[in-house]
Amino acid sequence: MAIEGGGFVVYGIPDTRAPAAVGALGPVAGRDALNRQLPTMPRSLVLKPVNSNFSLKEHIYAVLRDGITGMNIYAPDADLRLDERRMSEQLGISRTPIREALARLEQEGLVEIVPRRGVFIRRKSLQEVLEMIIAWAALEGMAARLAAARVGDKDVASLKKLAGGFASAEAADHLDEYSDANIRFHQKILELSGCGLLKEMADGLFVHMRAIRSRAMAEGDRVRRSLVDHQHIIAALEGHDGDAAERLVREHTMNLHAHVRRTWVTLAGAARVETS
Repeated sequence: MAIEGGGFVVYGIPDTRAPAAVGALGPVAGRDALNRQLPTMPRSLVLKPVNSNFSLKEHIYAVLRDGITGMNIYAPDADLRLDERRMSEQLGISRTPIREALARLEQEGLVEIVPRRGVFIRRKSLQEVLEMIIAWAALEGMAARLAAARVGDKDVASLKKLAGGFASAEAADHLDEYSDANIRFHQKILELSGCGLLKEMADGLFVHMRAIRSRAMAEGDRVRRSLVDHQHIIAALEGHDGDAAERLVREHTMNLHAHVRRTWVTLAGAARVETS
């Protein structure tokens, strides 16, 4: 059961059972399986209930951070305002640990606390978004090169499952599901690199890159191009061709950069801009 209040929704603990394999099911069955296992990205904050087995201070921080990273913060209808009172009521706790968590999130650049106006999830400016995409291209490109030298059959199969569950038209009709599968595909490449620091650096960009890719996927011909690019990337990895894998992944992400630079005229970064 969900308890709703304003822009925030608190859900019960999600099902954490391992997803079924979908790659061998074919486009339609694979898409249906992905529908069941991949949640859509919400446009407002989703908070998990407080678990008494954790330190309250750390857990509230984790709950808020997970909620923010699970949002599509670049969606035109994204609800970026955070209401301390409503969150306190939903979680059944005082405002003190919430304020401490918000102060920590502000230090990380995920929220902005504006005196006498409130707390807002922070979008990056257009220039910052473009720079993050460049950084991601460099990190994932190197990850692909490293992964090409060490992937096995099971690793390739896992990538095919993520990339092969949709035909082009079906992916366009199920953008939230495909967008989530797309993000998991790119995260998998980072994992397969075997370089923990490289993945850690990429994870620092994840909250924004996830939302950027989710919004961009709905624009132009990006779904079809994404599907084609993923197949080429998998082929390079399966062939242990590090040069090709790095080049294809980098070009794939830099195509996103070109799309954003060309079509996203402006983005308001600061909360005061979002609400003025």
